[in-house]
Amino acid sequence: MRNWFNKGEHWIWFSASAVSVSVVLVFGLLAMIAYKGLLHFWAHDVYVYPVSTANGQVEEVVGELHDTKFKLMADENNPKVMHEVPEYLIKTGNRDVYGIDFKWINSKNIDLSQIKLADDITVIERYEWGNVYGHLASLTLDGKLIASGADVKDKLQNLVEKSNVLLDKIHHIEKSVMGSINYQIEELRLEEKKLRANKEYHGEAKAEVEEKRAELSEAFIKQQASMQELYKQADVLGEVVLTIAGDQKIAVKIRQIVRFWQPNNMSMLEKLGFFFSSIGHFLTEDPREANTEGGVFPAIVGTVTMVLLMTVLVTPMGVLAAVYMSEYAKNGPVLRMVRISINNLAGVPSIVFGIFGLGFFVYILGGSIDDLFYGYAAPSPVFGTPGLLWASLTMALLTLPVVIVSTQEGLSRIPRSLREGGLALGATKFETITRIVLPMATPAIMTGLILAIARAAGEVAPLMLVGVVKLAPELPIDFNAPFIHLENKFMHLGFHIYDVGFQSPNVEASQPLVYATSLLLVMIILSLNLGAIMIRNRLRERYKALDN
Repeated sequence: MRNWFNKGEHWIWFSASAVSVSVVLVFGLLAMIAYKGLLHFWAHDVYVYPVSTANGQVEEVVGELHDTKFKLMADENNPKVMHEVPEYLIKTGNRDVYGIDFKWINSKNIDLSQIKLADDITVIERYEWGNVYGHLASLTLDGKLIASGADVKDKLQNLVEKSNVLLDKIHHIEKSVMGSINYQIEELRLEEKKLRANKEYHGEAKAEVEEKRAELSEAFIKQQASMQELYKQADVLGEVVLTIAGDQKIAVKIRQIVRFWQPNNMSMLEKLGFFFSSIGHFLTEDPREANTEGGVFPAIVGTVTMVLLMTVLVTPMGVLAAVYMSEYAKNGPVLRMVRISINNLAGVPSIVFGIFGLGFFVYILGGSIDDLFYGYAAPSPVFGTPGLLWASLTMALLTLPVVIVSTQEGLSRIPRSLREGGLALGATKFETITRIVLPMATPAIMTGLILAIARAAGEVAPLMLVGVVKLAPELPIDFNAPFIHLENKFMHLGFHIYDVGFQSPNVEASQPLVYATSLLLVMIILSLNLGAIMIRNRLRERYKALDN
């Protein structure tokens, strides 16, 4: 045993154990996030829970089992004895009737043998007020009966499909067509202010601006009329009446319905189809109900755009700094101090970078740009306010030390004989670096970018100060020139997780969405990293001969 310790083999086993535990913890965390996140999209069975009330009556609670916890309670016969009693969190929906979506039920008040599946229960997902749990009773239009009994489901399906088509047209007009018109009107307003500031708003220029404004106003009015007509068509589809727990009636307008399903009557194949359909809705729709429902499409676009723009900004800065320090700067106390500073910069809290970005990039740099080029737009800021550009620059500054250190390590591994060979053949130092040294160092540069992407995509604190918002009315990328709007605020998946998890008024409803969004963020980071890793591997294969 003493020889075993003297040889240091125990450290090998200790290191292997630590790595194994770390791997298990990482994969366990990912598995938990994946399980709870994907469970959010499954069609859960709906049960009827007979609950005994304080006055001895039995009240039926209808809903999905959302969570279970155990509560210590004193025994009825011996108060000194404590034992765990399960409590169930039931998602009852019908928020406009009950005021809340969830209800805790103590198992002591339930006859567990009487719990049963709710026959033919229907779940309706609405654009507002959450889900409805009830039995289909009838379809009405202006108070007149359209269908009842067994015909309700098929006719409701047809009406919901018609409603969704109309609402998709409304959404297209509102977001794309009218959004483009509003953008042009705003650009025209700024152009008018610029002409007035230069005292050129007269004659032909004035007539041109007024003519263009009249055209845009006319187009806007036409689109508004089209939307009103579509809303009228959606309104005449009628409403569905459901019977909920306690024999209460609730009416839901057809145009408020996103979709509906009967989970207790669905086969496994139908539930799988519903599962993938729910994931599609989550990835392609806008958020609703204070981000606790709907999708995360704007957050996906904002996250990917910010990360890619950050990558474009940090790469030249990091590579140039590393090349200068490795190839041009003389070794000495100044260079050593710079390298120490860069290493220490990697340990600075991210919120400090956010404060720096707000103070320097937004207020000083952005304010100066507004003063120089957008003075006519005052007092409304253009670049002197948090936006996509400043968030990307802040993230580039945050990840710059990683890229510099990784590039320096790659440059240091390139044999000096290759540099001397290039110089001996008549190439200048600049040509040797750009054509021999840097291409061979690209795998190391890509390694730095992989680490930078992983960190930037998950940061939240600095982004809250320099451009990320809870809900952005416009995407940072659209079909209006210049297509990428660097001055726009944007949504981010990391901030979306924080907002839904800690700022939501409906905590129970937001918990599954937190896991689902976390899983999506991990998948996006993995996708970006895998793309960078594939590029790095190809570059390694290309320059393997030179390296050998």
